[in-house]
Amino acid sequence: MMVDVTRKDEVYREATATGKILLRDRTLEAIRRGEVKKGDPIIVSKVVAIEAAKRTPQDLPFCHSVPLTGVDADVALEDDGVRVTVTVRAIARTGVEMEALNGVTAALLNVWDMVKYLEKDEDGNYPWTRISDVRVLRKVKRAPGGGDRRRGGSSGRVN
Repeated sequence: MMVDVTRKDEVYREATATGKILLRDRTLEAIRRGEVKKGDPIIVSKVVAIEAAKRTPQDLPFCHSVPLTGVDADVALEDDGVRVTVTVRAIARTGVEMEALNGVTAALLNVWDMVKYLEKDEDGNYPWTRISDVRVLRKVKRAPGGGDRRRGGSSGRVN
């Protein structure tokens, strides 16, 4: 059942989520050199993240349709993989953390899809490839009157 948010006020909402895909060194080198057959997974994954954030209610049927006012997607190479960070903003009655998480996970899956031929072992399996550490880094709810209620970090404490 979808939660009824009718009586909640529309307020500024923001959420940032992140996650990582661990990849082989040769795959990371192919990305750096622009040699991935399907194109540039960094650029394409940014678009995928934005589109996924926008379509979250279609992917998760109990999520409210939230009119997003902004989506930022950062896709970056790291020493052992690719990190995706997505920040979503809206003026809404409910939070946008699912939209940020949906953007992150779709972008990570896109990276995997684009480089899977480089990640397979001789049996066609993916023993090195792993999506990990998908989490909400921060969420903001700006109450009427301008006060912020921020939640984030690993402790989950209110700042």
